[in-house]
Amino acid sequence: MKFTQIKEICLYISDLDLAEDFYGDTLEMPMISKVSGRHIFFRCGTSVLLCFIPEVTAKETSLPAHYAKGKQHIAFEVNKKDYLQTKSKLLAKGINITHEQGWRDNLQSFYFEDPFGHVLEIVPKGIWEY
Repeated sequence: MKFTQIKEICLYISDLDLAEDFYGDTLEMPMISKVSGRHIFFRCGTSVLLCFIPEVTAKETSLPAHYAKGKQHIAFEVNKKDYLQTKSKLLAKGINITHEQGWRDNLQSFYFEDPFGHVLEIVPKGIWEY
């Protein structure tokens, strides 16, 4: 099998409006779809971030039931030239960076949390390329 990418990824949240404010406004991801009481979806580059209310999708009947609890993790990739600007922009928006990590080839990433406690990371393009 030769997969080309992860097309969708899910986070499980408790408040659609809070997710819309954070992912749509703060992180500037265009909203694709919002269904009251169920989900909100965002465009993230060529991928899609799905945010579901887990109490609803755990009881799903038209699709396989799915849900998660606890601190989930997603890393968002930016071009190397945009890494510092992205960091500065998030800091200016009041985002608290919880950790900075050094990787091979002098690459850096940084971590922060969304309003639901999920651990988000900004990584420069190339961090997983060997």
